[in-house]
Amino acid sequence: MRIFNTLTNKLEEFVPIHEDTVNMYVCGPTVYNYIHIGNARPVIFFDVVRRYFEHKGYTVNFVSNFTDVDDKVITKALEDEMSELEVANKFIEAFYRDAQRVGSSTKYLAPRVTEYMSSIISYIERLVEKDYAYQVDGDVYFRVGKIDDYGILSGRKVEDLKEGARIDVNSRKENPLDFTLWKSTDVGITWPSPFGEGRPGWHTECVAMINDIFGGKIDIHGGGSEIKFPHHENEIAQAKALDGTNIANYWMHNGQLNIDDKKMSKSEGRIVLVKDLDHDYMGFRLFSLSTHYRSPINYTDDILDSYVKDWDRTRRVYKQSYYSLDLKDALEVKSEQTPELKGIELKFMDAMDNDFNTANAITELQNLVKYTNQILRKSDTEHALKAAIELFDTFFRILGLDPGVTKLSATDKAIYMEWADARRNKEFDKADRLREKLQERGIL
Repeated sequence: MRIFNTLTNKLEEFVPIHEDTVNMYVCGPTVYNYIHIGNARPVIFFDVVRRYFEHKGYTVNFVSNFTDVDDKVITKALEDEMSELEVANKFIEAFYRDAQRVGSSTKYLAPRVTEYMSSIISYIERLVEKDYAYQVDGDVYFRVGKIDDYGILSGRKVEDLKEGARIDVNSRKENPLDFTLWKSTDVGITWPSPFGEGRPGWHTECVAMINDIFGGKIDIHGGGSEIKFPHHENEIAQAKALDGTNIANYWMHNGQLNIDDKKMSKSEGRIVLVKDLDHDYMGFRLFSLSTHYRSPINYTDDILDSYVKDWDRTRRVYKQSYYSLDLKDALEVKSEQTPELKGIELKFMDAMDNDFNTANAITELQNLVKYTNQILRKSDTEHALKAAIELFDTFFRILGLDPGVTKLSATDKAIYMEWADARRNKEFDKADRLREKLQERGIL
C-alpha cells in the first residue's frame, strides 16, 4: 500500500508505527457556520481512508477536532446574541447532521479545543521554557527563526516569506514570520494562564491535542491543501521544537473544490452549503470521490446531475440483482466468483492501494454494474449473481455508499409477483397500478 506523502512529495509504502494499528488526525471545522460542499470533501475522503484501512484489518484510531474558540466564533456569538458555547453546540450538531447526510461516519474521537485548554497552555509553557517562544505584554509568539527547515512541508523558503507582501507588520514580534501561540484579550471567552488572560492561537491547538491524545508521533495527519501553510507548517515547527518530530510519518492533503472553475466565495454568492444540496447525497459522495483526492475538483449542477444519474443506475442494478435473488428465496445461495468479477475486485483494490485512487476504484464499480447487467440477462446465474452482490457490498462499504436496499417483506413479494404476472398476461392497466405500488415501496 502506497501513500503520497506531502512532507516528502513522494509516493511511499505505508508502514505503521504500531503493527495493525493506524493513528490518524484530520483537522476539523471551525464551528461558526454550516459547512459547505468544499468542507465536505475532506469529511468524505478521510472517511474512506479510515474505511479502507479497516477493510484491510487495521484498527484505526481516528481523531478530528472542532475549533470551538476563534475570532469567527466570537463574532458570530456577538452577532446572534449567543454565548460562544451555544454557537459551537449549534454548529457541531449541524456538522454531524451534514456528515451523516454525505455518508460519513461520526463515530470517532472529536475533541473540542475548549476541552483541552490546560494541555494547550502546558504545551505553550514548554515552548517558552525551551526558548522557542517569547512573551510580549501577555501575548506569546513562536520563534520561527530557530527552526532550520521551516517551510519543509509547503516548500516555501524563509527568505521568500519575509519578502512576501502578505507578512503582517508587527513591531511586537522579533521576526515578522513569528506566529501567535497565545493572544492576550478581554473580548469573548478567555482563560487564565501564566501569560495572562486570553485564548490560544489556532496553530497550537491541533499539535497540542495530538500530543495529549496520542502521546507522540502519529501515522497520518490530514487536511485540506489550503491549510498546508501556515497551519500545518506551524504545527510541524512546534513539534520539532519540543520533540524533534514532524508530528506524523505521512501527511495527506486533499485538493480544493471549486464552483464553475472558481474558488468558492460567500460574498459573490458562489457557495453551496451541504444542507442545501438539492440532490441525492450519495450522488454527491460519488461525485466527490470521482477525482483523485490530491487534484482540485470542479462543481457545477450539471456535473453533479451526471453523478446522481450514475448513482441511480448503480443502485438500480444492485437493487434488481438483490431482489432477483430475494424473490427466489436464494439470498443464501453459495457465491461463485467468476474470473471477470475477480478481475474487477483486484483492479479496485489496486486502485485503493495506490494512494487511495478512488477515481479508478469508481471505474471498477462502474465495470461491476455493466458486468452484473450481463449476468441478469442470463438464466441459472444465482451463484454468480450472489458473488456480484457481495462485491457490490464490499465496494459500497469501502466507499461509504448506501444503496438503501433491504429484504422484501411477504407483502412486497406478493405485489411483485402479481405485477410480473400482469405484465406477462398483458394486463397493462393492472400492471401500471401495481408498478406504482412497488415504486411507492421503493422496490422499483
